Amino acid sequence: MEELFSVFRVAHIAAGFLALILFWLPLLTKKGGKIHNRTGWIYVWSMAVVAISAFYMGVYRVAFDDAADSGRISFSWFLIFISILSAVSALYGMRVINYKKRKVAHRNPLDITAAVILGLAGGGISIYGILLTSPLLIYFPLIGPLLAGIQLKYWLKAPAKKMHWVYEHFGGMIACGISTVTAFTVFGAPRVLNIQSTSLVLWLLPTLVLVPVMIGFIVQYDRKYNRKPKPSAQEISK
Repeated sequence: MEELFSVFRVAHIAAGFLALILFWLPLLTKKGGKIHNRTGWIYVWSMAVVAISAFYMGVYRVAFDDAADSGRISFSWFLIFISILSAVSALYGMRVINYKKRKVAHRNPLDITAAVILGLAGGGISIYGILLTSPLLIYFPLIGPLLAGIQLKYWLKAPAKKMHWVYEHFGGMIACGISTVTAFTVFGAPRVLNIQSTSLVLWLLPTLVLVPVMIGFIVQYDRKYNRKPKPSAQEISK
């Protein structure tokens, strides 16, 4: 199984670096354009490899590696959460496009179950982090219940705004990007930059930076598509 673990690790690193680069291109290029769509799909498939490999490596260390110490076990649970966050966020970001024409509440078992799994995983791993007094496991997984609540609220209510799927697509893909960049700051940056990955601020920095970016996109497109019409002179005179 060690050989298989090594294969998954190589695939995880390669797909992770590709996703880290490609994440920014759909954000910076014309939305719906050729570059946006092509790089976006490559990013999604890269994140699928990241999610599958991270889940395998995390479960392997937790359940089957007798030599794993408490530090490895802790990081393995982080890997498991990253895999769930990546998979569910990417799935959500694409599924809202598939159902962009819906007029009523959406109760597809796949989408509801995915959101519930994300919420439970985040909450459960955060509680586990409290027991271990591990800041990384205490705080970062809290994004799971938050995003799960947003997704469930969106699916279980009829859309109220024009182009609602655009906001949710951005939200889902940026949430997926948070997992990409966070994984790099926790695992990749310390090795590449030769620094100690012990700072809680470093771990949470991608969330602190990208959440405002996500909010900015939502506000921008909300103003664009849901701007209230100016009252006419006749309405003002009433």
